[in-house]
Amino acid sequence: MTTLTPSRLWKRMTGEQRRRAASTLWDADEAKNEQRQAALLIAKQMNFRPKTVSGLDADRKARYLASVPDLPDEVAARLLVLYHLAEHRPMMGAFLDALGIAHEHGMIQDDAVTPDPTKIPAAAAAIAREYPAHDVSLYLNMLLWQDPAAWEVLDGLPEVTAAPPDR
Repeated sequence: MTTLTPSRLWKRMTGEQRRRAASTLWDADEAKNEQRQAALLIAKQMNFRPKTVSGLDADRKARYLASVPDLPDEVAARLLVLYHLAEHRPMMGAFLDALGIAHEHGMIQDDAVTPDPTKIPAAAAAIAREYPAHDVSLYLNMLLWQDPAAWEVLDGLPEVTAAPPDR
């Protein structure tokens, strides 16, 4: 299996997922460093001056950032987390409920908790019945990237390997 990295997950995202993820970055007050890095990436990709990029509206910056194929892992990681927190809390919560893990709106409350490996396949199947396959696959792959030891049972499940729709 290829090592999962945030930048590889970014490349697997659909164009719409990328645009929505990029939009969350410009809305996040706590992501100023990543916003600066993203603006420099956009400037490089589009042959703009950085000052020009900073003057663009958030929607335009999001569209340009979504078109950048190669993001540094730090920026891609932040985008993935912000995107899931902004767009997929119900799915995250449903998955954690199926695992019996306490959470607040999809965020695990106790960092020390580990999932019961015997419940993971059923929990993945449960969210796959309720949510789009490419969203489920991206979320489960993100968990694998963040903590491979805790989520290793996910590796190889059909819900994880689901191909995204045509970009």
